[in-house]
Amino acid sequence: MALAVPLDNEGFLLNRDDWTEELAVELAEQDEFEMNEQVMQFIREARSMYDNDGVVPPIRIFAKKQGVSTKELYNIFKKGPMKLICKWGGLPKPTGCV
Repeated sequence: MALAVPLDNEGFLLNRDDWTEELAVELAEQDEFEMNEQVMQFIREARSMYDNDGVVPPIRIFAKKQGVSTKELYNIFKKGPMKLICKWGGLPKPTGCV
Protein backbone atom coordinates (compact mmCIF):
# COMPACT_ATOMS: atom_id res chain seq x y z
CA MET A 1 0.00 0.00 0.00
CA ALA A 2 1.44 3.34 -1.03
CA LEU A 3 0.65 6.37 1.08
CA ALA A 4 -0.21 9.68 -0.54
CA VAL A 5 2.17 11.65 1.69
CA PRO A 6 5.97 11.95 1.46
CA LEU A 7 7.98 9.91 3.97
CA ASP A 8 11.69 9.70 4.68
CA ASN A 9 13.62 6.46 4.19
CA GLU A 10 12.55 5.24 7.67
CA GLY A 11 8.86 5.97 7.19
CA PHE A 12 8.66 9.25 9.14
CA LEU A 13 6.53 12.05 7.70
CA LEU A 14 8.48 14.76 5.92
CA ASN A 15 5.73 17.30 6.62
CA ARG A 16 4.21 17.18 10.10
CA ASP A 17 1.12 18.99 8.82
CA ASP A 18 0.23 15.93 6.70
CA TRP A 19 -0.60 13.95 9.86
CA THR A 20 -4.12 12.70 10.59
CA GLU A 21 -5.36 9.95 12.88
CA GLU A 22 -6.34 7.97 9.78
CA LEU A 23 -2.77 8.26 8.50
CA ALA A 24 -1.48 7.05 11.88
CA VAL A 25 -3.57 3.88 11.43
CA GLU A 26 -2.11 3.37 7.93
CA LEU A 27 1.46 3.92 9.12
CA ALA A 28 0.97 1.41 11.94
CA GLU A 29 -0.51 -1.11 9.49
CA GLN A 30 2.61 -0.76 7.34
CA ASP A 31 4.56 -1.85 10.42
CA GLU A 32 2.15 -4.77 10.90
CA PHE A 33 0.63 -3.23 14.01
CA GLU A 34 -3.09 -2.91 14.61
CA MET A 35 -3.89 0.51 16.03
CA ASN A 36 -6.08 0.68 19.12
CA GLU A 37 -7.45 3.52 21.25
CA GLN A 38 -4.74 3.19 23.90
CA VAL A 39 -1.96 3.60 21.33
CA MET A 40 -3.81 6.45 19.61
CA GLN A 41 -4.08 8.19 23.00
CA PHE A 42 -0.32 7.80 23.52
CA ILE A 43 0.18 9.39 20.09
CA ARG A 44 -2.17 12.27 20.91
CA GLU A 45 -0.34 12.88 24.21
CA ALA A 46 3.10 12.78 22.57
CA ARG A 47 1.91 15.28 19.94
CA SER A 48 0.57 17.55 22.67
CA MET A 49 3.83 17.34 24.61
CA TYR A 50 5.76 18.11 21.41
CA ASP A 51 3.51 21.11 20.71
CA ASN A 52 4.07 22.42 24.25
CA ASP A 53 7.81 21.70 24.59
CA GLY A 54 9.09 21.66 21.00
CA VAL A 55 10.85 18.33 21.54
CA VAL A 56 9.93 14.68 21.56
CA PRO A 57 9.65 13.61 25.20
CA PRO A 58 12.17 11.07 26.52
CA ILE A 59 10.54 7.71 27.21
CA ARG A 60 10.92 7.92 31.00
CA ILE A 61 9.24 11.33 31.17
CA PHE A 62 6.55 10.25 28.72
CA ALA A 63 5.82 7.04 30.64
CA LYS A 64 5.62 8.89 33.96
CA LYS A 65 3.19 11.49 32.57
CA GLN A 66 1.04 8.69 31.13
CA GLY A 67 1.00 6.75 34.38
CA VAL A 68 2.65 3.67 32.87
CA SER A 69 6.07 2.10 33.22
CA THR A 70 8.61 1.99 30.43
CA LYS A 71 8.28 -1.80 30.63
CA GLU A 72 4.55 -1.50 29.88
CA LEU A 73 5.33 0.67 26.85
CA TYR A 74 7.82 -1.93 25.61
CA ASN A 75 5.20 -4.66 26.14
CA ILE A 76 2.78 -2.74 23.91
CA PHE A 77 5.23 -1.63 21.20
CA LYS A 78 7.85 -4.41 21.47
CA LYS A 79 10.64 -2.25 20.02
CA GLY A 80 11.35 1.42 20.46
CA PRO A 81 8.08 2.77 21.88
CA MET A 82 8.93 6.44 21.39
CA LYS A 83 10.26 5.82 17.89
CA LEU A 84 6.98 4.18 16.86
CA ILE A 85 4.82 6.74 18.68
CA CYS A 86 6.69 9.50 16.85
CA LYS A 87 6.67 7.71 13.51
CA TRP A 88 2.94 7.02 13.61
CA GLY A 89 2.27 10.41 15.20
CA GLY A 90 3.96 12.50 12.54
CA LEU A 91 6.65 13.69 14.95
CA PRO A 92 10.41 13.88 14.36
CA LYS A 93 12.49 10.84 15.14
CA PRO A 94 13.50 10.90 18.84
CA THR A 95 17.07 12.05 19.34
CA GLY A 96 17.91 8.92 21.34
CA CYS A 97 17.12 6.68 18.35
CA VAL A 98 19.87 5.57 16.01
